[in-house]
Amino acid sequence: MAHDITLNLGDEQATLNLGASFSSSLVPGVTVYLHGDLGAGKTTFVRGVLNGLGFIGKVKSPTYTLVEPYQLSISEVNTNLYHFDLYRFIDEEEWDVAGFREYFNPSSICLVEWSAKAGSLIPTADIDLYLTLVGTGRSARLIGNTFVGKKCLEHYLSY
Repeated sequence: MAHDITLNLGDEQATLNLGASFSSSLVPGVTVYLHGDLGAGKTTFVRGVLNGLGFIGKVKSPTYTLVEPYQLSISEVNTNLYHFDLYRFIDEEEWDVAGFREYFNPSSICLVEWSAKAGSLIPTADIDLYLTLVGTGRSARLIGNTFVGKKCLEHYLSY
């Protein structure tokens, strides 16, 4: 089974739909890096994931707060989903100072925008999602990097 998937997304709704359908494959302990230029749809994707997991409420970009936490029940297990935006980091030492390392644990799902700003200090991504603007739509590329990430993508493809 492929662990590198590329999809064409016609509009913002398609990005929301991708996030919602992708949410079915997420398991506690998984880390997803979200790559793309400003406005590429990273937060829109996260909004779709949260909607797919049954979250009702406003989903805001954590650009200024750095992290937005959400408490969810996934397969009847209480799970924390953390949406990070590290765009404002100046150097990787801010990662340690912020105390984010403890958020990455077996009972949490972490979705991280601008992960490169944390350098080598941030845990490895199980899945990388690359969003690229293409005309009026987007291209989405999902890559499974670890056993857990590959299993999530296999589950996603069978959904």
